[in-house]
Amino acid sequence: MISFRTERPADVAAREALLDVAYGPVRFTKPSQRLRAQREPALAFVAAEQGRVIGTVRLWPVSAGGRPALLLGPLAVHPDCRRRGVGAALMRRALRAAAEAGHAAVLLVGDAAYYGRFGFSAEKTGALTMPGPYEPARLLALELAPGALDRAQGTIRVGTPRRAPRRVAAAAAVAHAA
Repeated sequence: MISFRTERPADVAAREALLDVAYGPVRFTKPSQRLRAQREPALAFVAAEQGRVIGTVRLWPVSAGGRPALLLGPLAVHPDCRRRGVGAALMRRALRAAAEAGHAAVLLVGDAAYYGRFGFSAEKTGALTMPGPYEPARLLALELAPGALDRAQGTIRVGTPRRAPRRVAAAAAVAHAA
């Protein structure tokens, strides 16, 4: 049976080993990694089965053109455990937790075909940029609070977003999108 929970300090080595298997050393060269380096995530979750970490997702505080947001990633599932809904369950848990904590928006760099089912799109990221080379069409966003990224422009930077007010409507929107 698969369990989903908040990441614990004891999970760090297993998480890093999983990320090495899923992405290899190229993960350290990605623009998103520059925003995560030497920082702690705002939210972090793992999927475990029989005591083994088989999935991970983390969300990091950033400033999206001066707007507080979270940067999701990396999302990874061990190759032996893919196509079992682990990644989708981690995404739903992470987005629900972000909404419940009052965060207004989540960004990621990823495949629109996969992340679109969770409500992510490039609709509000056209005037945002990542530090370093990236594919603009892969910069996606999900507003947890309507209008959170309206007119957002500029480079996504390391940031500590101010606490947004809790929004019952945001949690409902995430539940509906998932």
